Amino acid sequence: MVKKFQRLKMALLPMLLSGCWSGGLFTTVGPDYQTPDLPTATTWQAPQTVAHQGNANQLKQWWQGFNDPVLSQFLAAAQQVSASVAEAKARIEQSRANVVGAEGSLLPSIDFSTVANRSSASFGGSPFVWNRFSVGLQSSWEIDLFGGLARQAEAARSQLESRNAAWHDARVAVAVEVANAYVDYRYCETQVKITQADSDSRRESAKLAAIAEHAGFRATADVALVNASAAEGNRNLLQQQSQCERAIKGLVALTGLAETEVRQALTKSAEKIAKFPTPPTFRIDAVPAKVLLQRPDLAAAEREVAEASATIGVEQAKRFPKLSLSGNITPTMQNINGGAFLLAQTWAIGPTLSLPIFDAGKRAADVEVAKAQYQAAESKFRSKVRTAVKEVEEALVRLESAAQRLPEAQKAVSAYHSHFQAAQKLHQTGFGNLLDVETARRSELAAQLAMKELEKERVSAWIALYRAAGGSWKE
Repeated sequence: MVKKFQRLKMALLPMLLSGCWSGGLFTTVGPDYQTPDLPTATTWQAPQTVAHQGNANQLKQWWQGFNDPVLSQFLAAAQQVSASVAEAKARIEQSRANVVGAEGSLLPSIDFSTVANRSSASFGGSPFVWNRFSVGLQSSWEIDLFGGLARQAEAARSQLESRNAAWHDARVAVAVEVANAYVDYRYCETQVKITQADSDSRRESAKLAAIAEHAGFRATADVALVNASAAEGNRNLLQQQSQCERAIKGLVALTGLAETEVRQALTKSAEKIAKFPTPPTFRIDAVPAKVLLQRPDLAAAEREVAEASATIGVEQAKRFPKLSLSGNITPTMQNINGGAFLLAQTWAIGPTLSLPIFDAGKRAADVEVAKAQYQAAESKFRSKVRTAVKEVEEALVRLESAAQRLPEAQKAVSAYHSHFQAAQKLHQTGFGNLLDVETARRSELAAQLAMKELEKERVSAWIALYRAAGGSWKE
């Protein structure tokens, strides 16, 4: 029997010393994690009839496809100064330290200490001086009998993976926010351009009306209406310019760049002014479950479920016995009153077994809490999946709607422009009504602004689809 025990001990010792085991020595308590099924349909419900190229697997290089150096500059700058990105990165470092600690608890710990001591004592006679010098090694090791430490390491690794994914999600969120702000500014520029042309036209009409009134060809009421229209056009222009100024302030806050640098970047390329960036298009041919697994926020939520599952095993292992090995060796050199040094050696080694007997149900309650937290994490993950499906479907609907409405908006602009020109010619020849001219002008202006808003909607929808489909960020 003794020989069998020795053979078993020799067989287990290399495995224990290597620290490469993946569970408890006897068993590993707690559930073995399995990824939850994604509650999604087998196909996308929204249509995808827009022109496309490329595929969703190349979203890491998506921003470069804009071919817009200004946008690329703003994206890179925002990544450097974003508080959310920095916070997510700090959490990664914390989790990495937790992994090191959890995996280190599977191995023995060794501590070194040294002591130098000089003391004097007297017992009614001459004092004697005692010099003592010692060094010591202390070691302790908890044998993972039931897999509690292995589950702790599993939970720590899942947490690290979750926070890595959350960091990627934070970077994507910042990129999307900056891109939308940039598109909003370019949209504002198009509005300024349109309202500037409209204001110039109204001022020119006011000048001509004043000349006609002076010559006796226009009534005072008509001139007053034209002047009011010119004032309204200038008010619209000033209001739009103010909105663009506020948009610049927003870009400065997002990127952390100096305002002069932001303004210079926005105006250095004349061909980019009042023009929307062109997003690279793609088509989502993969099934929903495959697409959603690319999303960093869902990856983070799924790893949180895995962490919660491992935590159940951690709490269950606390209800079982613990076995620890500890030992120390402390050689000591000492002398009295300058005499010869004497060496004293002390050592100790032995196991410690602790058995949980009574805790008033605390450990059992902790297990139930861990199970409840797992259910909450799984429910949160499924909720995020449903939200992700909704975001993809909504982005697809926005793209399809913009693609269908843009041609109609372009027709409307062309028709309203022709109507305005005809009304203006009739009025100039004396056969038209000035009120009809101003009504036609407003209709054309509204149509032009509506078309630009649709163009902006199309770009914004592509950005939304990029993020919803699991877009990533790659410098």
